[in-house]
Amino acid sequence: MKTQKDHTCKFAICIKTSDPDLLTPRMIYKVIPDDSANKSNYVRIVDNEGEDYLYPTDFFVFVEFSSEVEQALLHVSK
Repeated sequence: MKTQKDHTCKFAICIKTSDPDLLTPRMIYKVIPDDSANKSNYVRIVDNEGEDYLYPTDFFVFVEFSSEVEQALLHVSK
């Protein structure tokens, strides 16, 4: 598992939300690299509507998967 400040994570698991229509707890989300957002304790996530948006980093646990799992997740999200 990676820390919230790690910029290499490609995926995050939602652990809380302020809008259940946009984020679902326990779901895996794709992380879009955004150094500016990271400096402000936000992360750019592709949400339930398929749009990338900034969310507080404390809404997520950042995870690292094997390359096989990453490829499967990326393929499913297209």
